[in-house]
Amino acid sequence: MAIKTVETENKGLKRAYEVTIPAKDIQAKVDAEVKRIAPQVRMPGFRPGKVPPNLIKKMHGEALHGDALNNAVQTAVQELLAEQKLRPAMQPEVKLDEKYEQGKDAMLDVSLEALPDIKAPEIKDLKLDRLNVEVEDKVVDDRLEQMAKGQKSWKKAPKTKKAGKGDLMVMDFVGKKDGEAFEGGTASDMEIELGSGRLIPGFEDQIEGMKAGDERTIDVTFPEDYPSKDLAGQKAEFDITAKEVKVETETKVDDDFAKNMGLTDLEQLRGLVKAQLEEELNGLTRTQMKRQLLDKLAGDHDFEVPPSMVDAEYENIMNQLRHEASHEEDSEAALKEIEAEADDYKTIAERRVRLGLLLSEIGQANGIEVSQQEMTRLIQQAAQQYAPQQREQFVKYIQENPMAAAQLRAPLYEDKVVDHLFDKAKITDKTVTREELEAAIEAEEAAPAKKSTKKKAATKKTPAKKPASKSAKTATAKKAPAKKAPAKKTAEKKPAAKKSPAKKTAAKKPAAKKKAPAKAK
Repeated sequence: MAIKTVETENKGLKRAYEVTIPAKDIQAKVDAEVKRIAPQVRMPGFRPGKVPPNLIKKMHGEALHGDALNNAVQTAVQELLAEQKLRPAMQPEVKLDEKYEQGKDAMLDVSLEALPDIKAPEIKDLKLDRLNVEVEDKVVDDRLEQMAKGQKSWKKAPKTKKAGKGDLMVMDFVGKKDGEAFEGGTASDMEIELGSGRLIPGFEDQIEGMKAGDERTIDVTFPEDYPSKDLAGQKAEFDITAKEVKVETETKVDDDFAKNMGLTDLEQLRGLVKAQLEEELNGLTRTQMKRQLLDKLAGDHDFEVPPSMVDAEYENIMNQLRHEASHEEDSEAALKEIEAEADDYKTIAERRVRLGLLLSEIGQANGIEVSQQEMTRLIQQAAQQYAPQQREQFVKYIQENPMAAAQLRAPLYEDKVVDHLFDKAKITDKTVTREELEAAIEAEEAAPAKKSTKKKAATKKTPAKKPASKSAKTATAKKAPAKKAPAKKTAEKKPAAKKSPAKKTAAKKPAAKKKAPAKAK
């Protein structure tokens, strides 16, 4: 098309233009669409494909013109970006003149924020420290002891042993309501750890003190929210027969312990635990190196970044922190503290966007990309977070939404750029303790969040850890598409325990897990 453009604003990264689309170009698109659909148009008195163009326009004129105008606007914006050599930070804002009439030139107001011109940095003099931690035998032993403590073992107690809290009771029982046994109220050889709270209120307390062979009848009241409506809120009695009392015994870390875990012997288990610890430490080492790298890049580069991208990233940070604060014990105080530190988070958002643009530029300059095979694997992995019936819908959503695909691709792209920089850097290896490595990570994480004009006490407790710099994830951020991805699957509810004395599973909600802030970089 032969569009005409007039620049109306050029301030910093902001650009605005008046764009004129000639009426003849819009009409040409209408004519092209008429020609395209003519073979499919059916009209009485005409053979298929022989309906005159003027009749087609008369029948479908409004729709054809609307489609042609939309197409012309999209084409005009793309031509404008190419003509002005612009890379928009976000989707350009386009407004059609309200006075536009069919058959006349279309006047557009196009405004946008351009990505800054960034020169890929020289990386030949990049120097980094790599903090390594050796996995000592004592650390492996400690991890094995932790595993053993997590697996309780029981041994039969003497028949004279009275059951107390922490002991395991093996029992038979019959539940009765109004003197009649009720469905689901009978069990044999049921094991229950006293004090575990697995049974309805009052049940476990009343069987304390029983020993093998004892019989006892207890009275209980089912909770109002008990799953069985016939029993909810009702009084009942249980005839209890204690079969056996067991006490907890120390779990030994030996070959039998390893075999109970499906392994050959303790040596194999030790090898697996050591490999797991090494993987954990390697991950921490990489995190520390990456933060060190990003700090160097951030310190060496200071260029203007698109405000719209900073605003979008700032909102992401604040929304995430507000969500975390809502799960704090004093959520109101946590929210107030977050809002009081809003300027800090604005600074962090700007750093993230700047680093994202910088890493993106480095990646492009060095031909780094995410292959189609890698992208397919990412989509498949992400789809597993959804219920089976929603996975196909999620895949389709990613395929049809370039921005969603870009967000999914960004973390891998960033890691590939970081690996490239690691390969080019001069790395000095240092052996440290795990505590020293973790302290180094914490120090690097806290540094970007500090305001230069305000020092905070080290003991001050914040409601949520401040997110450190994210990077390439925001390099191409745009407005989120209106179409939503399918909701993630929720954990399946566990089946209720035995209907008789078992407490309703859903009655006691587990504490909500705190979701970590956006991936720290």
